[in-house]
Amino acid sequence: MQTLTFRFYRELNDFLPNALKQRSFNREFTALGSIKDAIESVGIPHTEVDLILVNGESVDFTFIPQNGDRVSVYPLFESLDVTSLTRLRPHPLRQTAFILDCHLGRLARYLRLLGFDALFYGHCPDERLVEISLHQHRILLTRDLNLLKRKVLTHAYYVRSTRPIKQAEEVVRRLQLQNSFQPFSRCTVCNGLLSTVDKQVVWAQLPENSRRRFDEYARCNECGRVYWQGSHYERMQRLVKDLRES
Repeated sequence: MQTLTFRFYRELNDFLPNALKQRSFNREFTALGSIKDAIESVGIPHTEVDLILVNGESVDFTFIPQNGDRVSVYPLFESLDVTSLTRLRPHPLRQTAFILDCHLGRLARYLRLLGFDALFYGHCPDERLVEISLHQHRILLTRDLNLLKRKVLTHAYYVRSTRPIKQAEEVVRRLQLQNSFQPFSRCTVCNGLLSTVDKQVVWAQLPENSRRRFDEYARCNECGRVYWQGSHYERMQRLVKDLRES
C-alpha cells in the first residue's frame, strides 16, 4: 500500500465527510496514478480545483505522486495572485457564459435577468452538455457530481445551494460576477438579446392596460417576447441590487 497525506482548503471541504473537513488526513492506494485521479478518488471533482501543491511544489493534473507525499489542494482563487504557479486551466474559470443542467432552470432565468448568456434545455444528455461547455467555452453549472468528473471538462462549477435565489447568490459571489451585470438585456425565457422597439410595432402584442400606461418597450431578438417596466419591474430591480451586494 502507498499513502498520500491530503489537505483540502476552503470550499473544497464541501465534498468531504465532516470527519475529514479542515484537516490533514491520510489515504491509502494500492497503486498511484496521476494526482488528478488521486484527488477525485477522495470525492473532489477536478473542475473545482485550481492549484495543487505536492510537498510545497506546484504541479499539474498529470503529475505522478510518490508514497508519503503531502498534497495541498486549493479551489478557485478570488484574490490571491498565483500566476507564478501552475494553474490548471488555460483560461480563467470566471467566464460569463453558462450552460446549465436540467435541474437548474430557475437559476438560468436569474442569470439571464442579470444579463448573462445562460443556455438551458429541459432535456439534454450529459454528453451534449459537456460538448457545449467545451466547444462554446461555457461554464457548466450542475448539481451532479458524476457529471463534474468527466475528464474532458475544464470549466464547471458544482452548485451547492438548492433554492434558486440562493443558487444565484452563490454563483455571483463564487465567480465574482458582481461587476459584470447587464440587467434586463436578455430574455429570461429563451436567453435572446433584447432590443428597444417602438410601441406601435408591438401594439398588437400588448395588453390594453399596458398600452395606456407605458411607452417604452423591448423585444427579444430570438422569440419576439415583449418586455416593459410593469409592476414586476421594481421587484426585479431590488433583486438585482440584492444580488450585486450578495
